[in-house]
Parts: sequence; structure tokens; C-alpha cells
Amino acid sequence: MRSIWNGAISFGLVSIPIKLVNATESRSVSFRQIHAEDGGRIRYKKVCELDGEEVTQAEIGKAYEDADGTMIPITDEDLAALPLPTAKTIEIVAFVSAGEIDPLQMDAAYYLSANGVPAAKPYTLLREALKRSDRVAVAKYALRGRERLGMLRVVDDVIAMHGLLWPDEIRAPEGVAPETPVTVRDAELDLADALMATLGEVDIGTLHDDYREAVEEMIAAKAEGGAGLAPAEPAAAGGGQVIDLMAALESSVRAAKEARGEQAEAAGVTELRRRRKTAAPVPKETGAKKSTARTAAKKTAAPARKSTAKTARSAATKTTPAKSTATKATTKTTAKKASAKKTAAEKKATTAKKQPAKSTTAKKATPRKRSA
Repeated sequence: MRSIWNGAISFGLVSIPIKLVNATESRSVSFRQIHAEDGGRIRYKKVCELDGEEVTQAEIGKAYEDADGTMIPITDEDLAALPLPTAKTIEIVAFVSAGEIDPLQMDAAYYLSANGVPAAKPYTLLREALKRSDRVAVAKYALRGRERLGMLRVVDDVIAMHGLLWPDEIRAPEGVAPETPVTVRDAELDLADALMATLGEVDIGTLHDDYREAVEEMIAAKAEGGAGLAPAEPAAAGGGQVIDLMAALESSVRAAKEARGEQAEAAGVTELRRRRKTAAPVPKETGAKKSTARTAAKKTAAPARKSTAKTARSAATKTTPAKSTATKATTKTTAKKASAKKTAAEKKATTAKKQPAKSTTAKKATPRKRSA
């Protein structure tokens, strides 16, 4: 690939000689202007306004037009004398996360090629450092008479640079969003999610320009002496305003499934409709509160019953003092009788133990009589 700019990458005190190569190309079909009457090509001639003479490219210079229309000539020497350190250098100023770069700033893309054998080592060093840090480099460079902002990142084994617009070149999206307040229902979001899931993912490499292919086929047909391609069938007439958004989303889901070779599942659509109908009544949080209330009611019901029983007992005690007094007297009498019986039994047992001992002692004390 032919380089469009030669310079160096300034990485601290390290200088890496590089070549700048276009990373993209336009594949669109271009047309020429012709005279419709005879088919002659229309060409533009560069003519001086003062003398009306056509001038060549070598005779054309640059000038800045002042507010009053005055032309201020600017030469290449004037531009070269400017104190611009990035005239032939891509100066890296910072390393940031790729997510910090606004995609709106993305502009043209270039490949940076190492210029010569000595540049291979520092080039590889910068490339591997970018890979390991998982960051991109923000740089300033000059190209085609102006200083620009760029982002360096690694693509395969090559350092690529994306030209970036300056932050003040990005317009604020004022007055672009809908001014009318709109409410989106959960059921509509569910259908939108279903449509997104049905469309699924795609390999960007498989996408192509259908319009360009149609133009090329039409040109080939006319070049062979034909009348070109047959006109395409008009699309089904549809209003510019969506009346039933839910119906349009459901139809889109079916069409997407059919386009992918799948049959539209009526059960799935029915399920989405059921969710739409049942989404409004009671949210999950309310159900949780109800179950909590029931549990709390059960817990408070049991203590209430216990307290009621205690209250009934205390009431019965208060209302029948005579019965309780009689019961206490009977209990005391019974206890006294039992105590008296126990005492009598203990006395008998003690007496029984003592009597044998006394009789034995008496026998021992009485001497035995001997027979004559």
C-alpha cells in the first residue's frame, strides 16, 4: 500500500519512524456529469476571475478570505515556519481507556507501518505495551495543513490510528430528542426485547452493500445494450404514523422469525399478550407486602389467644373467691393429715428399732441359772 505521509511517533524520548497508510477505501459507484442532450462530458475549468484566463494547478496558491472579502495570500513557507512540533511527528500525549473516547469523534482510519529495520524494535515495543495495558494512545499530528487529534490502538499485529474530531467540533444534541413527553409501557418493552432477541447477532463481515450491487447490475445490463433492470415492486403502502405499536411489534417479531427460516410461534406471542394483560394488576412488591401482612396477622393472632385465656382465668379467679378459699382450706387440711400420718409412722418405726435392742440388753444382764 502506498504511504500518504512519512514521519515518526514520539513516545517519550523514543522516536519511531513510520509511514502512514490509508486503512479504508470507498467502494461506492461514482458518476460523471454529462450533457443530457448529446452525452458530452461536463468538465470544470479553473478560471481566474480577474482576467478570465484558465490557470494550471502549478499557478494556484492559497489565501484566507477576510470578513470583508479581502484575500490574504498564504504560502507553503508561511505554514512551514509555524512553531508546530507535530508537523512531521505523531506526538503521544496520554494513554487512556478506549471507553473514554466518544465514538462521535471517530474520523478517518490509518495504518502505521514501521519505516525501516531500525524502527522495528521500538514499533514492536509500543505495540506490545498497548496490548498489555489494554489502553489506547491519544496523539496529536499534522496532516494536510492542519493539526489533528488521533487515537492509536492495536489491530492484529499492526498499530492503527483513528483520526479524531476535536471536542469543540462535536455538536450538542439540542432539539433532537422528542419534545413531547412519551410513556413506554413494560409490555411494549417486552415485545421490543423479543424482537431484538429474534434478530439476534450478526457477523459484520457478512454484511454488504445491496444498493451498490444493484447499481453495478444495472450498469452491466445497460452496457450490453439492454434497458437496465426491471423496476422493483413498490413497497406495501403504509402510513407514516404507527397507530398500534403493539401490533406492529408483534408483526415484526413474526416477520423476523420467518426471515430466519423459523415459523412464527403462536404460543410465544400468546405468552407475550398474557404478560401484557397481567403486568398491570399487582406488582411483585405489593404481593410481598400482602404475604408479610398475613404472616404478621398469624403471629399476632396466637399471642391474642394466649392473652385471652389468661384474662379468662384471672376473671374466673376474681369472680369466684369463695371456691378458691375453700380449695385452699381443703388443701391445708389434707396436708396436715398427711403430715400427722407420716409422723406417727416414723415414731412406730423408731420404737420398733429400739425395742429389740432393750430386750437383748436385758438378756445379757441376767445371769444364767445352773442346774444342780
